[in-house]
Amino acid sequence: MAWIGELHGVFPYLVSPLDEAGRVDRPVLTRLVDHLVESGVHGLTPLGSTGEFAYLGHAQRLEIVETVVAAARGRVPVIAGVAATATRDAVALARDVMALGADGVLAILEAYFPIPDAGVEAYFRAIAEAVDGPVVLYTNPQFQRSDLSIPVLRRLCEVENIRYIKDASTNTGRLLSIINETGGRMKVFAASAHIPACVMLIGGVGWMAGPACVIPRESVRLYDLARAGDWSGAMELQRGLWAMNGAFAKYSLAACIKGALELQGFPVGPPLAPQAPLGEAGREEIRLILDAIARA
Repeated sequence: MAWIGELHGVFPYLVSPLDEAGRVDRPVLTRLVDHLVESGVHGLTPLGSTGEFAYLGHAQRLEIVETVVAAARGRVPVIAGVAATATRDAVALARDVMALGADGVLAILEAYFPIPDAGVEAYFRAIAEAVDGPVVLYTNPQFQRSDLSIPVLRRLCEVENIRYIKDASTNTGRLLSIINETGGRMKVFAASAHIPACVMLIGGVGWMAGPACVIPRESVRLYDLARAGDWSGAMELQRGLWAMNGAFAKYSLAACIKGALELQGFPVGPPLAPQAPLGEAGREEIRLILDAIARA
């Protein structure tokens, strides 16, 4: 059954652990899901950027979603990433993940050629029409050829189940523009490129990002402080956590989070080729960051 509540809070972008033969490591992924849920996260997002969706085949994507849904056991909503170049493929994948028990989808447009606004809008409308759960729009100008413009967002926010956006630009002012221009109908999640406490201050509803996989309890604590209006406490905690965001921006996304999880005892393996694993210097930097956060 599709999730009927409001989405909010901390949604870690899950990694995709595969063995050398390309098989999903279900036990490791299940243990990671249990750990995150027990740490208090409010939802789970498989097949986000940190989940290396661009490097996975259709069957692998479905197995990952199936594993996460089974491991979550309805304790928190599962918002599965849906990404494709062709609209028909996105629609098919959206239907497939919902049939596996996902509560909603994170809609991503992969574009080789630039797409005009009308095509971008039609792509996301088609996904929304294919599912009965909430749709979170994802935009990341750093990686995407075609972005979601403010006029397109104004129109898409009128679609009943398109109610959220995770914007991974580095422009926090754009987030406030989205909130203002959609009359608050489009709820905003922060990305790792933004300072989550600041996004919460301007009206954001949470954080969807890879670093929450490795600092889930601290991320939830930050969210709770912001929701309580304790901005001085939130910023004090935020300053201590920001180094993890810095490392996430410095290194390859999956390499950074997979390397950090390996250090925490989750054998999730290296990022998928041709991506490079985190080097020794990177592992040491991540280890020092995690040690500092644990001591705080």
